[in-house]
Amino acid sequence: MSACQACLQLIAAPARYHDACLKRLFGTATAPLIDVEIAQLHTLGLAMAGHTSISGIQRKISLGLSADRATLKLEIDKGRYILKPTGENFPSLPENEITTMQLAALAGIDIPPCALVPLKDGTPAYLVARFDRLPDGKKLRQEDFCQLGELLPAAKYDGSAELCARLVRKFASEPLIEMTKLFRRMVFCWLTGNGDMHLKNFSLLAGVDGLQRLSPAYDMLCTRLVIAGDQLALPVGGKKDNLRRRNWLDYAAYCKLPERAATRVLRELRDVLPECIALVERSPLPDSMKATYNDLLNARMPGLTE
Repeated sequence: MSACQACLQLIAAPARYHDACLKRLFGTATAPLIDVEIAQLHTLGLAMAGHTSISGIQRKISLGLSADRATLKLEIDKGRYILKPTGENFPSLPENEITTMQLAALAGIDIPPCALVPLKDGTPAYLVARFDRLPDGKKLRQEDFCQLGELLPAAKYDGSAELCARLVRKFASEPLIEMTKLFRRMVFCWLTGNGDMHLKNFSLLAGVDGLQRLSPAYDMLCTRLVIAGDQLALPVGGKKDNLRRRNWLDYAAYCKLPERAATRVLRELRDVLPECIALVERSPLPDSMKATYNDLLNARMPGLTE
């Protein structure tokens, strides 16, 4: 047995993906060829310059699926997928992101279809389906928390968890439901050592029904695997580290969540620890990163209920 390179659950070798995972991502049980090589990425990045607002430390390429679903190729304006290859400065970012995203799914957080995929030259990359595009190419309205807070992108680290709560309360169509999701996501980011969940990595997405909801999670990484001691990007109650149960209950009170609801979220996150540890062990991360990740989870999870 090995791990499916999408959901990271067990699969019989030599298969790389469950059929259901491929169908969720591509609409077919056959993985398409990704017509991209590492050597091409600089040129492809230049081709996309000025055509996309996707930003961050990783190179990101917009791809579209061919009509016969056999190939993924560069598609600037209506691409349905984002490809993130191995980074030059930080090791194993694709492996890190697929692992953290699937941990998020275990933690009850909504994530888009995603997978670890090989480029044409065999190099691993992270691929995720865009949740702001409909099958006909129409774009849904997505506004990140910098935009909602009327802040410049350069100010993305200048906010706080409390600012995020105020924005959800002000703009979400069903604030209590979305606030509970935000609370769970904030706690998860701390548990997984994510120091890059800034204001642009939280968004509200307008669905086809017109309702404004927290978008599926994106750009989730354990930054502690590549930056020792990295702290939260957005402080919670003025703190970026050493958060305990009391801090999270205080934040829940700020979010106007009933304490019993916040306690339930904290308990659910703690109870999923064994599954999280097992998933990290199955992940494509290097062994040293697996050990660091699981040490972090083992150290932080108990504090949610103590």
